[in-house]
Amino acid sequence: MSRHSARTTTRSRWVLGALVVGLPLSLLPATAGAQTQAAPTAAPGTDRGWHGKPADLPKVPVMTGSGGAVASVDRDASQVGIDVLARGGNAADAAVATAAALGVTEPYSAGIGGGGFLVYYDARSKEVSTIDGRETAPATFTDNTFRKPDGTAMDFTTVVNSGLSVGVPGTPALWAKALRDYGTLSLNAALKPAERLAAKGFVVDQTFHDQTAQNAARFSKFPETARVFLRGGGAPAVGTVFTNPDMATAYRTLRTQGVDVLYRGRLGEAIVRESNAPHTAAGVSVMGGQMTLGDLAAYRALTKAPIHSQYKGLDVYGMPVPSSGGIAVAEILNLMKAYEDRTGTATSAVSDVDYLHRFSEASATAFADRNRYVGDVPGVPVSELVSPAFAAERACLFDPTRAQQRPIPFGSPDGSYTSCVPGVKAQQEPYEGLSTTHLTATDRWGNVASYTLTIEQTGGSGITVPGYGFLLNNELTDFNFVPLSAGVPDPNLPGPGKRPRSSMSPTILLDGGRPFLAVGSPGGATIITSVSQTILGYLDRGLPLVDAIAAPRLSSRNGTEGAEPALLASPVAAGLTSLGHRLTNAGEIGAVTAIRSLDGGLFEAAAETVRRGGGSAMVVQPQR
Repeated sequence: MSRHSARTTTRSRWVLGALVVGLPLSLLPATAGAQTQAAPTAAPGTDRGWHGKPADLPKVPVMTGSGGAVASVDRDASQVGIDVLARGGNAADAAVATAAALGVTEPYSAGIGGGGFLVYYDARSKEVSTIDGRETAPATFTDNTFRKPDGTAMDFTTVVNSGLSVGVPGTPALWAKALRDYGTLSLNAALKPAERLAAKGFVVDQTFHDQTAQNAARFSKFPETARVFLRGGGAPAVGTVFTNPDMATAYRTLRTQGVDVLYRGRLGEAIVRESNAPHTAAGVSVMGGQMTLGDLAAYRALTKAPIHSQYKGLDVYGMPVPSSGGIAVAEILNLMKAYEDRTGTATSAVSDVDYLHRFSEASATAFADRNRYVGDVPGVPVSELVSPAFAAERACLFDPTRAQQRPIPFGSPDGSYTSCVPGVKAQQEPYEGLSTTHLTATDRWGNVASYTLTIEQTGGSGITVPGYGFLLNNELTDFNFVPLSAGVPDPNLPGPGKRPRSSMSPTILLDGGRPFLAVGSPGGATIITSVSQTILGYLDRGLPLVDAIAAPRLSSRNGTEGAEPALLASPVAAGLTSLGHRLTNAGEIGAVTAIRSLDGGLFEAAAETVRRGGGSAMVVQPQR
């Protein structure tokens, strides 16, 4: 039995059948071996098959079937992606359309004013590539931009809620490039569903209400943000319909005039004006930014080779710098394998306490190395950081009976790994916002998209572009304001045109060159641990994919270890504490979505069962 079919679970299929029984099926045929069909050959920008209305699907955390799949945190957004696939679009088309819809329903996490990273498997070439749509700093930025005259760091909260935190948006450029390089739809067609959703509205859920309420105080500082998102002065009630006609205007402007309207036209002019001189309520004053029209015109979404590593016979592909996600996930997996080699005991065979002890040690070690070496700078030692030999050297300090003291010193990825070398210097963990959103998409031809996008923390900078209804990012606060350690080079200080380091970790795994699993998560620096823990839970701990996603999370980032309440309340927490781990309540961690490719042209889409109100997993043709 193949690795693909061996992990199909009867329980998941039974749950799906109970949920979708009686629903009409999509118009597409379910054909065995559909993944071997030729991919569409329409020229980029061609609109294909926009007619008819596929069946509306329920909001469920797992769904199995054929014809393609989409998983996101939101039902409306996932349905948009499924509609695109059912009408003949491919995974790139579905990813862009779903992302644009998330900009409507998850406006505090993503949208036109932000950036992101796409990892894409092309079924025709059988290659994985990536697009870097990360925001950039203005050309005037230096490593002193976020320092006071005395050299100390500016107040973080003050910078967040200001134009100085706003980077040049990369999301629209990424959308256009993804459609041009991989897709079959025009930008005009791909953004139509999001425009309709913004105009007609969506039903407010508890998450949207809570996020609005939590940001109400700072949103009220910006009249345009208050007008768009604080209807009647407060958060919209759960169950009401929320419309955003200004955002519909923004999407209509983008889709009919192209992304040049943002990077060289009037939409960009509006962004520059508002970020440099934000409109504020009476008595409120915030810093302006330094973005220019030249900064916008200079922006490019970039094609880059992925980070490639291997884990137990699988090829793992992730995002390269300025993301640290691909590197850190690879190092964590390498360390987990190195711990197996050192102890002689497989990860699958240890107790839950020992498994999470190993995972915590691996994560903390990877973050020590990531914080020291990874950033948007020349000379990042990527090949060494993801090498099994470096992981083996770092693993020599692992003790199965005791946690290492935090913070763990960073290592020396110098290519010489002949002895057990202690770390060089310990550094504290830098801050990174916890918002963002992730989606995964596959199509019946076998193309796969894993796409994480963001405006940084929940609500971004809090600044809304007048007349266009979308929030601007606070991505530049992902830079370190001052060096982490005196006398140690810091790769993540601000600089002209520089892209801040990110933890976004869109990931695709191949088995024998075939798509096997696509996965990703929001959550700032916890993204890396959420993605790694999901992969390990599924591959090594024997959990069904949806259960690997739902499992209580631990996020160890080389400081005090964040744990979810369910983990803290379990006997596992006491076991970890007895090994020297210091756990704190981190609340909800991440919101993973994933899709695994099965035999016979089938897919299993999976998402959260509870986090963020539960995610939305869909396939074009659900199995009965």
